[in-house]
Amino acid sequence: MKRRYLHAAFAASAVVLGALATHDALELRHAHRVNAAILAPENAAIDNTLPEARFTHAARLARAGRYDHAASAYKDLARSERADLRGAALLNLGNLHLREAVKHGTDAASQWLPMIELAKQSYRTLMRENPHDWSARYNLEHALRLAPEADETAVTVEGPPPDSERTTSTISSSRMELP
Repeated sequence: MKRRYLHAAFAASAVVLGALATHDALELRHAHRVNAAILAPENAAIDNTLPEARFTHAARLARAGRYDHAASAYKDLARSERADLRGAALLNLGNLHLREAVKHGTDAASQWLPMIELAKQSYRTLMRENPHDWSARYNLEHALRLAPEADETAVTVEGPPPDSERTTSTISSSRMELP
């Protein structure tokens, strides 16, 4: 009887360990596919089933100076269901817009300002999803320094707001001490 339980326990553990080994082998195969897609030459066709390969392709486009194609690729990745790739794509999209704006310089304000606004929008979207992303926060502050936003509620045409009525306190005049 003891021997039967021992053999059953051994068989169950062998099945469980075999399933784990199969799972790890499939993950290793996927990792090799991702690495091969990332290390593929720039002129090779990308594997659209791998989001990591699409992200690498977008980064290569950005490095090559192909702003429109890179922005389109990052926007597609920003709609991804994977939070890590979505966050990285939003950050890189904002950085792409910011670099393009700085490249145009302050002389061409009609091209410069909309790109900074797009960068700020990207950083804010990322910060809504992940408020603790310090890269997005730092880059947003940099973009705000380049193109500050006017506070519409602080500036009014008719001047400062009128003083409100003064009210007297209803607390008795005895002095209260804090504990």
